[in-house]
Amino acid sequence: MIEPVAITAYTCISAAGDGVEALWQALVDNRCRLSSLKLFELPFETVVGAVKTPLPEVSERLAAYGCRNARLALKALNQDGFRARVEEAMDRYQRERVGLVLGTSTSGIYDSEAVYTRFLETGTMPSDFHFMRRHAAQATAEFLALELGLAGPSYAISTACSSSAKALAAGQRLISAGVCDAVLVAGVDTLCRLTLRGFHSLELIDPQPCRPMDSSRRGINIGEGAGMLLLERRAAANAGAPFLLAVGESSDAHHMSAPHPDGAGAARAMAMALERAGVSPESVDYINLHATATPLNDQSEARAVTQMFPKPPPCSGVKGLLGHTLGAAGAVEAVVSLLALERGLLPGTCGFRELGVDSALPVLGDPQAGARPRHVLSNAFGFGGNNASVLLRSGGA
Repeated sequence: MIEPVAITAYTCISAAGDGVEALWQALVDNRCRLSSLKLFELPFETVVGAVKTPLPEVSERLAAYGCRNARLALKALNQDGFRARVEEAMDRYQRERVGLVLGTSTSGIYDSEAVYTRFLETGTMPSDFHFMRRHAAQATAEFLALELGLAGPSYAISTACSSSAKALAAGQRLISAGVCDAVLVAGVDTLCRLTLRGFHSLELIDPQPCRPMDSSRRGINIGEGAGMLLLERRAAANAGAPFLLAVGESSDAHHMSAPHPDGAGAARAMAMALERAGVSPESVDYINLHATATPLNDQSEARAVTQMFPKPPPCSGVKGLLGHTLGAAGAVEAVVSLLALERGLLPGTCGFRELGVDSALPVLGDPQAGARPRHVLSNAFGFGGNNASVLLRSGGA
């Protein structure tokens, strides 16, 4: 068992737009937000979940960290009053007691690609380029900590698509161990050539909007986004907030880029989340599926869910709406799950028409309004068998 922690603030930027209300409207509409790629050219067709609104520049003081990933993180920090809530926590607990854990898979790769292209053309690197402060996995975490003046533990986790779900686990552990009283958990990933070309080389990119769990699914669409959540030690003042009960983490180590065919690691992650929280499978009211729309991943997850849940609750996935935000997916979809808990709408699966897996999953094609979920499970499964399942509970007694 692990002590639950309160989620006292959250925000999100994605292809749906800026802030939680834009994401909420996208969930209500269940209309695809994917579009053609404008950021750079590729020698193949696809659509992406791009953030289309302008990104702010970082301050001159932190210019060495200035890259698309840091700028997206800064934009998210300043949405929905989130920054003020973090600063209030710093005042309440002292800044040494507030930590930061960030999940990312791309970090500043987009900007590094431009820099190395210039190097190949001219033989020189830009004088202001600093590899560790833009490209390295921890760069955006360092930037956010310096931007806010946080003095608690600050680091990044990079385990592909489970990165920010595992960051939630790390944030909860920092509070449970007494190291922190509050932790800013973030997932931030931006579009870059590496991930798009990499997934294309694996023959996993769908040229059209993807169809998670559908019989005609052909692969994924890559997205970008930022999700941020403020975790705090449980107290009377935050009793009405939703709670992070537990995160189950596993690694089946079946294959570098393919899941276990029967979902062994995924099932173990879900089981661990329930065990650590002391919650029965029958108590879970909704599952936000990882649901990438690749044939193997969806089949593997479907088998894992039906293995864990003899009578699965309603399930759906949002990647047909926003694209796969990779290292940000765990945090972005935790925000999706919190909206389901707090506003009583179970999201649909944009693009889904006919179940295309051999397990009997109750996949929601359209949103289901009027629900009253108490416990929600959100899955994020990454390459190399890095699996994480996040169990959330609504606020109140």
